[in-house]
Amino acid sequence: MFSTKNFFALSSLSMLFTLANAFPASIAQRDVYTPPITYPTSTTVWNKGEVHNVTWDTSNAPVNITDRFGSRIQLRAGGLTMPLILADEFDILLGTIPVTVPWVITGDDYQLVLFGDSGNFSPEFTINGSAE
Repeated sequence: MFSTKNFFALSSLSMLFTLANAFPASIAQRDVYTPPITYPTSTTVWNKGEVHNVTWDTSNAPVNITDRFGSRIQLRAGGLTMPLILADEFDILLGTIPVTVPWVITGDDYQLVLFGDSGNFSPEFTINGSAE
């Protein structure tokens, strides 16, 4: 006879087997990669509507990058990252991507955030945007 106790034991074993098979037997070592942004620099001045090539150093890239193609660039000001995405879904190993300067309030505390495996900030720079 099939008892409730046997049913729960069998169900538990079945769940464990399913979970064990859901994960690969071996996962390759992956590295977090935060390449330093080389442009813009602290002396950079951008004007609204211009196109600039954001650049970063890829010379020390690890072999296995966790999120190589899920990269994006966002604007940051006053210590807060804006929801404005300037570029996304590019290969982090490109080392450069063009962005269009958005219409924002003029300020000298802007930064770019390069997201891929991990966030990486540029130095603060100036954007001459719309009138305040």
